[in-house]
Amino acid sequence: MYRPPSEADSLILQATIGCSYNRCTFCAMYREKQFRVRPIDELLAEIRWAAAHLGSVRKVFLADGDALIAKPAFLEQVLDACREAFGDLRRVSCYASPQALDVRSVEQMQRLREKGLSLYYLGIESGHDKVLEQLDKGVDGAEMIRVANKAHAAGVKLSTMILLGAGNRALSQEHARESARVVNAIQPRFVSTLVMTPTPGTPLMEQAERGEVDELTPIELAAELREFLSLLELRGTVFRSNHASNYLALAGNLPRDRDRLVATLDEVLSDPAHAKFKPKWMRGL
Repeated sequence: MYRPPSEADSLILQATIGCSYNRCTFCAMYREKQFRVRPIDELLAEIRWAAAHLGSVRKVFLADGDALIAKPAFLEQVLDACREAFGDLRRVSCYASPQALDVRSVEQMQRLREKGLSLYYLGIESGHDKVLEQLDKGVDGAEMIRVANKAHAAGVKLSTMILLGAGNRALSQEHARESARVVNAIQPRFVSTLVMTPTPGTPLMEQAERGEVDELTPIELAAELREFLSLLELRGTVFRSNHASNYLALAGNLPRDRDRLVATLDEVLSDPAHAKFKPKWMRGL
């Protein structure tokens, strides 16, 4: 079972099994699972057990990879049960694929938000149309903006992810610039960067074994991140690059800390020998 790093203290409810899309070339999380929605009676029983045994529950994360694709009536039952069971509940969240955001209407998402589902984790990965096609995301940059803004219209917060290195060496800077353009258009509450890493069992690994994937150096990744950050024009976004895959751990609030973060990366690029890169062996910890 997988969850975002920020959901470490949350109750994880596996509302669905797997991911309904499950085609992204870099993702190995659900390759062995056939997507299905769990029986509501099983979930209600788990919620009752958690209420009886876990004490205060303030956050709930609905797993697996694409819970938002489940029927709204099913999700409403789960959310109603959570609100009834957990008196301290402050937030329910889930992963949301672009395909699920496309299927859900603004009105449906607004109703779910009123019942507590107030945060979606959206993997943008890139704003560059060619890169998105290579990653088999199923949408282009314009579609990503459109479906993300449906969530905004429903009053739902978005936590978004960009994959550093996804454009390989040839498209590195273009990938950074187009990703900044798309993130600016979406204005998410949170944005984080991860490093694209070939994982066994994925099409990306097969491409890497054929020599079709560049593994960017820490300096090249820093230059890509610098370009991305320098072009962000956000009005109130929390930024993080502290995922295990990152060589550099950076954090700040945008726009306030943008210039500081860019200056930090400029220092790294001007003096790589003294940069505090995370050793490669630690990147999986």
